[in-house]
Amino acid sequence: MADHAPLPAALLAQARPHPAGFADLPVAAAAAHLAAFRVVDVREPSEFTGPLGHVDGAELLPLSTVPDLAEELAAETRPVLLVCRSGGRSAHAAAYLAQEGGTDLFNLAGGMLAWNEAGLPVVHGA
Repeated sequence: MADHAPLPAALLAQARPHPAGFADLPVAAAAAHLAAFRVVDVREPSEFTGPLGHVDGAELLPLSTVPDLAEELAAETRPVLLVCRSGGRSAHAAAYLAQEGGTDLFNLAGGMLAWNEAGLPVVHGA
């Protein structure tokens, strides 16, 4: 998508391409360039506000809603960083969005477990 500034080469060098059309992104790389992304958390509301917290600025769109929002997310002009607890559900969402025509899709490798393990800031509550 050409409507946003290109992502830095250093960030892209850390991304691990997935055959399903998205890339896994380590938490340190994601955190360093967080402002470049539309951050979408695909967990359930109780997880979003639960003990692991969520990434500041993330919007909650549970995985079950992704098919209904696929057209909007696939047309997003910013790169999309998908987040879940461990990286599994967000990878599933990223693959689905890629299949629906989305580009510039990134999965937070290790999810909120890795984010917390790295000591990165989280928001607790809504």
